[in-house]
Amino acid sequence: MRNEYDFENMTGRKNPHAKQLKKQITIRLDTGVIDYFKELAGKEGVPYQNLINLYLKDCMKSGRKLEMKWS
Repeated sequence: MRNEYDFENMTGRKNPHAKQLKKQITIRLDTGVIDYFKELAGKEGVPYQNLINLYLKDCMKSGRKLEMKWS
């Protein structure tokens, strides 16, 4: 490994996969919802946040709409 590197002539390239990266957000979920996905994720062997993301992505791709009925 070299002791010095010259980075002055390097041109930066944008990450071609940047649009596919995930964005960290804060979201409030009911404790029961988190527990449900954690239990299911444990059975499937995947992190629960990935499972929630996959479920929401499936809803998005299938065009699933929420039906809210107020009594």
